[in-house]
Amino acid sequence: MPDMVRIHPLLRPFDADIELPGSKSITNRALIMAALSDGPCRIDRALDSDDARRMVEGLICLGFDVEADWPAGRVVVQGRGGVIPATSADLFVGNAGTAARFLAAAAALATGEVRLDGVPRMRERPMGDLFEALRSLGAEVWPEQGRDALPALVRSRGVRGGEVCIRAGSSSQFVSALLLIGPCCPEGLCVRIEGPLVSEPYVAMTLEMMRLWGGSVEPGVAGGHAVAGTSGYRSREWLVEPDASGATYFMAAAAVTGGRALIRGLGRDSLQGDVAFADVLEQMGCAVEWLPEGVQVRGPERLAGVEVDMNGISDTVMSLAAIAPFASGPVSIRNVAHIRGKETDRITAVAAELSRLGVAVEERPDGLTIEPTHELRPALVQTYDDHRMAMSFAVAGLAAPGVAVANPGCVTKTYPGFWRDLEEATASAR
Repeated sequence: MPDMVRIHPLLRPFDADIELPGSKSITNRALIMAALSDGPCRIDRALDSDDARRMVEGLICLGFDVEADWPAGRVVVQGRGGVIPATSADLFVGNAGTAARFLAAAAALATGEVRLDGVPRMRERPMGDLFEALRSLGAEVWPEQGRDALPALVRSRGVRGGEVCIRAGSSSQFVSALLLIGPCCPEGLCVRIEGPLVSEPYVAMTLEMMRLWGGSVEPGVAGGHAVAGTSGYRSREWLVEPDASGATYFMAAAAVTGGRALIRGLGRDSLQGDVAFADVLEQMGCAVEWLPEGVQVRGPERLAGVEVDMNGISDTVMSLAAIAPFASGPVSIRNVAHIRGKETDRITAVAAELSRLGVAVEERPDGLTIEPTHELRPALVQTYDDHRMAMSFAVAGLAAPGVAVANPGCVTKTYPGFWRDLEEATASAR
């Protein structure tokens, strides 16, 4: 892709029916459970993205037979009944946090040693709480740089299970990683969460998918969850839902231009917590309808300001921040301190790029307050190699002239077809 793309404002309100690719979060959970199942599993509408490819590459390195037809969105995984075939492996996860956490936990099931590494930013992202939990289960985890981060070596003779405590104030993926291996532990696993849990809907997604794949999960003590050992996962076919996080860019486009977006196949009963972004837009004056064919969002003449706790839907913070300057009052986002440890420090990055566009922003440890503005200052928005920065600020450019987005290719992390889909969705409004 080019080094930057110029976004041209729409001449008419956004108006489109959107067919989205599959959810990254669901795709990666399905891949892990398929590998740990008792036979062949077929996953349809699997998301073709850097993150999903890292997960597939990791499973192959761990010795699993995986056939991926990415153009068809189909992945077939031969489950091995909770057994990790390889006795040694060297995994590279790029900047895929989900792959890093889930594969590290899976490595503890192996008999042997598994090395995990990633790009420089992934080496900075939190891993310590998960490593401590794996050690308490009997695995040896040796970070190579003297602190609990990647690169790291996981040595294990297989974990039997039992009770494990985990801190999840920096990432819910730690909890999901442990839960996912629970059915393969001979003694089962009781996962107790110490302190706050961020992005709780992602843990709820994990638990529901585990049940649907045959895992036995019950609520445990002190807010924890008990997973029965040897229940394993059953081989099955699985259709991945449309990506709710990706849907938020098109919902935001309709909201900020007074237009309409119908996201096909995404319903109120979705496994993904990010569908609640529609509720935030409703608070801002949008009309939201949950139809049999999907969710439809219609934008108002002008958005209202809002104060919102986005802890549970923190991947959508930037979707809201990018349209916040066009509201009639301030937009305050709170309780998302953990997103400083994502692909970039997302609070600081959003504040910096909104300021570059001439928007008044107050940055706080756990969020931001964004003031309304009459017009944006033309600028090249930096994206910090963060896919969500690129896609969110593209939406701002639909409502104001002069916005360009640097490094547009970073969207391949979760949504390689974003620029094509955005072009098609806006063609009738140009």
